[in-house]
Amino acid sequence: MENLKDLFKKNIRQYGMLIALISIMIFFQIVSKGTLLRPLNITNLILQNSYILVLAIGMLLVIVAFQIDLSVGSTAAFIGAVSGILMVKMKLPVIPSILICLAIGAVIGAWQGFWVAYVKIPAFIVTLAGMLIFRGLTMVTLNGTSMAPFPKEFQKISSGFVPDIFHGKEIHITTIIIGIIFTVVYILFEIYNRNNQKKYNFEVISQKFFIVKIVLISAAINAFTITLAKYKGIPNVLILLFILILIYSFVASKTILGRHIYALGGNEKAARLSGVKTKRNVFLVFVNMGMLAALSGLVFTARLNAATPKAGTNFELDAIAACYIGGASASGGVGTIIGAIIGGLVMGVMNNGMSLMGIGIDWQQAIKGLVLLIAVAFDIFTKSKNS
Repeated sequence: MENLKDLFKKNIRQYGMLIALISIMIFFQIVSKGTLLRPLNITNLILQNSYILVLAIGMLLVIVAFQIDLSVGSTAAFIGAVSGILMVKMKLPVIPSILICLAIGAVIGAWQGFWVAYVKIPAFIVTLAGMLIFRGLTMVTLNGTSMAPFPKEFQKISSGFVPDIFHGKEIHITTIIIGIIFTVVYILFEIYNRNNQKKYNFEVISQKFFIVKIVLISAAINAFTITLAKYKGIPNVLILLFILILIYSFVASKTILGRHIYALGGNEKAARLSGVKTKRNVFLVFVNMGMLAALSGLVFTARLNAATPKAGTNFELDAIAACYIGGASASGGVGTIIGAIIGGLVMGVMNNGMSLMGIGIDWQQAIKGLVLLIAVAFDIFTKSKNS
């Protein structure tokens, strides 16, 4: 039991928000009379929040490096406008258009990263300027009007689903099989990870709690895939999110670059004296954020099937809130990719649940602001208590 308490204490923000997410889902499931967890609504939750979760992944690294990026919503809108010019107006193929858009996003990130890392202008000012610049360029590019429709292949990024190769009538059999395969892979990975930790004499939870953890998470995975299978199966954008989570979790926790970003956010001066190339790492963080903002803009445009001047409004605020709610520290150096995803889901479930209850957008904004304030206050409180 002491072992379990220590584990919870060390990960109090992440576990706390996971418990909060489950509690919020149970609450809205009850008050919505079972609507929240219906297959159609779960699928809509994924589709509605996918572009914010993509942004949250990149924003997490920005915040860990003790920076901020206020321009991501405008960048996403601008990239949506560019994709409209390329695919709707110029009739370019989908794949080359996507690659061009991602490259433009990287250039935007490099532009802002240069001013922050090498000219030493505060990120708040640089990205605030970027927010205004790219919002204006979006209006100029679209001439104040929407541009549509996009090719069917492009729309499938957000509205497409993994095909059922077994052609199930009542249920999507391929989704069920994917859930089972993923469960087996997860169990094998956890066993390997536990054995590896024991081999090097790291502290591990007791075997009883380990089995309970495996059973609960395996049940959650299969319950989730069965729910999706009752509608149309796994959305394409969920596969994209899963790949991004895997890649960025690996980079953040298992690579030298990831460790240097955390060291940079924890104490920039100490990191620089230790040989960390702080300027280069800040620059790379913004380049990465620009690419993910571009990807988010493409996902949003594909879902809407239109490039609009008002796209991306408040995306930056939702992404930043997702990171802080998910455990990122306001003082940098702390946070996980999974935590940012959990924070994004908390915001998404709250939005969806309040809409199902008929709560107006004004009260939704006020409640989300209060939740963000409580999350950051909780971070400061736990830090002061530990010190």
